[in-house]
Amino acid sequence: MGEGSSSVQLIDGDGFFNKLGLDGLTKAVGLAECGLSYAVVSIMGPQSSGKSTLLNQLFYTNFREMDAYAGRSQTTKGIWLAHCSGIEPCTLVMDLEGTDGRERGEDDTAFEKQSALFALAVSDIVLINMWCHDLGREQAANKPLLKTVFQVMLRLFTPRKTTLLFVIRDKTKTPFENLERLLREDIQKIWNSVPKPEAHKETPLSDFFVVEVVALPSFETREEEFKEQVSSLRQRFFHSIAPGGLAGDRRGVVPSSGFSFSIQQIWKVIKENKDLDLPAHKIMVATVRCEEIANEKLGSFTADESWLELEESVQNGHVSGFGKKLSSILSFWLSRYDEEAVFFDDGVRAAKRQQLESKLLQISHPAYQVTLSHLRARTLDDFKEAFEKLLNKGEGFALASTECTKLFMSKFDEGCAEAAIEQANWESSKTREKLKRDIDGHVTAVRVSKLSELTASYEAKLNEALAEPVESLLDAAGDDTWPAIRRLLQRETSNAIKEFSSALVGFNLESEAQEQLCLGLEQYARNIVESKAKEEAARVLIRMKDRFSTLFSRDSDSMPRVWTGREDIRAITKTARSASMKLLSVMAAIRLDDSADNIEKTLSLALIDSAGNTTNTAEKSIVSLDPLASSSWERVPSTRTLITPVQCKSLWRQFKAETEYTVTQAMAAQDAHRRSNNWLPPPWAIIAMVVLGFNEFMTLLRNPLYLGVLFVAFLLAKALWVQLDIAGEFSNGALPGILSISTKLLPTVMNLLKKLAEEAQQPAAPPPTELRARPQGNATARSSVASSETSSSLTSPDTSYEHTSPRYD
Repeated sequence: MGEGSSSVQLIDGDGFFNKLGLDGLTKAVGLAECGLSYAVVSIMGPQSSGKSTLLNQLFYTNFREMDAYAGRSQTTKGIWLAHCSGIEPCTLVMDLEGTDGRERGEDDTAFEKQSALFALAVSDIVLINMWCHDLGREQAANKPLLKTVFQVMLRLFTPRKTTLLFVIRDKTKTPFENLERLLREDIQKIWNSVPKPEAHKETPLSDFFVVEVVALPSFETREEEFKEQVSSLRQRFFHSIAPGGLAGDRRGVVPSSGFSFSIQQIWKVIKENKDLDLPAHKIMVATVRCEEIANEKLGSFTADESWLELEESVQNGHVSGFGKKLSSILSFWLSRYDEEAVFFDDGVRAAKRQQLESKLLQISHPAYQVTLSHLRARTLDDFKEAFEKLLNKGEGFALASTECTKLFMSKFDEGCAEAAIEQANWESSKTREKLKRDIDGHVTAVRVSKLSELTASYEAKLNEALAEPVESLLDAAGDDTWPAIRRLLQRETSNAIKEFSSALVGFNLESEAQEQLCLGLEQYARNIVESKAKEEAARVLIRMKDRFSTLFSRDSDSMPRVWTGREDIRAITKTARSASMKLLSVMAAIRLDDSADNIEKTLSLALIDSAGNTTNTAEKSIVSLDPLASSSWERVPSTRTLITPVQCKSLWRQFKAETEYTVTQAMAAQDAHRRSNNWLPPPWAIIAMVVLGFNEFMTLLRNPLYLGVLFVAFLLAKALWVQLDIAGEFSNGALPGILSISTKLLPTVMNLLKKLAEEAQQPAAPPPTELRARPQGNATARSSVASSETSSSLTSPDTSYEHTSPRYD
């Protein structure tokens, strides 16, 4: 026999359960790893019937045995537990306190029933130790024991089938078959005599027990034979839980990891004298143990480095293959739970597994949500980049947005499928809807931006096509000004809207929205014209003065007028003012609608015609009505009015005041020119000079020298006349002409003398070939040539001469 394994007192004689001792034993033998591969064997029998000796011989345990020399007395108190060495599967054996002991007296029946019920509820095999000579006796010790066993067995609600192995000790010469038959008859009689619940009145013994009978010789007289038969019996305990093995029905077996808790609860219920419901107890044990296992795996999951690393990575950014990684981690811990809880009740195990899975998913779900958030953000960024590239390549907006949206929503769905885990069907629809809203919002924003850019470009084109031409047309201000502006506006607006509508086709807008954009562009073009008209209306006074100045100061050939005295200044002034009034009437209102008005007629009547002196009383009364004494034009709404009648009257008054000086200056210039051209003396003075100066004239004819002197004086006077520009000086008046000539006379004379001196110092040029070839003429001809040259030199103006700064050499 091998070395006996240590034993612990599971329940002491007073009924106290030794939890620490049980935990130490189960850990020492590694019971928790056995699952369902373990068996529990217990032994019952009268006190001092050799139960401990049999167990030690059969299972190599070291239970305390009775000392025969000390006398027959109680050896085992309470219930002891030990591990059976060398037997597979793992087998635990319990040695129960013997029955019918004198130490307990009449009070032993309570503990006897409690320990018997405990053994039947816990054990797979129950050994009942009996003396051979007690068989067949009515009052022998075995009958109370069997009655106790059967009575407590019926207290179990739906108990499992237990193997009762009757060990007949100290077998006599009676054949074993007779002993077995006699024993079975006694067992049946006892079973029939035991009061049963209504549900089990007709239940046969075989539904509760598998009865086995063995017989052993006396240990004291035939020890060797006893050991041989015990060794043979030991072999039956190998693989006792296998099909056909010694163990009975194992439907109610508790997995090894819950064994300690299970037997504690069973003893607690027995001590409280309650009916022991084994299925309910099984559920309770499974519930407790599965919950413990689930909590343990949950704690292990939260401390798992792989999970912590994955969770940290998810917080920092998108993790590729998140679903597979998380599924693998969850599967690992769920499989560990399944491995440890596999032998517990299926319903409890599944429920606790579901709870564990739910808690695991609850812990890991935030990481999944963060992953979806990263996926959504990355998909949105990629969509924006791709969408912008397509638009930059010239792709149509509607087509680009549709293709990009479809592509990246598909990519998001693929990412969601990659992030999904096997253990849950987490919804990604909300994140998908948010992504779709974000994409639609971005598309809408880009559409608005692109439409704004497109609209701005066409507005710029319209501004370029309308602003300057309208300004030019308003500057011309004729009868055809507003019709020309309307034609220009209609033509440019029509062309722009046509091109704009073609460009809008790519945006796939609704007809109503497209129409609104076109109407907006049309209104913008109209606003350009109106704005330009308002600008020009604000400068109408300047325009009127410019037009008056142009028409008054220049002739029909655009040449500056010279007021010689033959011009009709009054008619010119009236024409220029009429043109300015025409400009004012054109600028008084916006005429983009083809509707007639009487603004020009009213202005002409009030400003031009009323300027003449009217002698007719009726006409005076009409003029006195003053059609410009109003703040609005007839048949012209205020929204189209640029200059009100009252403002026109005020502007005309200011215009006349500021142009009056120009007319006055023209009249003064005309008078000055007329006076400057009347320098010859009257005819009678000329006749008197001829009559009275006849003698002097004849004298000059008789003396040519005087004639030369006069000729030289004439040349000098002519040179001074040209140099001083006497006619031009006196054109501005007599006094200004005299003052100007007086300041320039001396410098001019000095300049003439200087030129004469320079001419005298120059060497005489050789005569031309023609002159040398000719015969010498008379002196008069040569003198004539020299005089002509001198006159030309003197009368030519000196460009180096400065009127304002005379120099004196």
